[in-house]
Amino acid sequence: MAEATRVYHVVKRDDGKWEVKYAGGQKAIKLFKTQKEAIEYSKKMANNQDGKMLVHNSKGENKGRIKAKR
Repeated sequence: MAEATRVYHVVKRDDGKWEVKYAGGQKAIKLFKTQKEAIEYSKKMANNQDGKMLVHNSKGENKGRIKAKR
């Protein structure tokens, strides 16, 4: 049976910090001050786990939309 692909979400919190968490997860894996730091971390995690990373936009017209990266 094939293992499910891990999906890591990068999301901006109400307090201004960026969090990385698993798809469907309740708690953040790790918090960051900047989006760039969160993306770098989740990219490494996704590559190590043969997973995917989804970045949620934080403002503007595309708020809440996601951009998938592998």
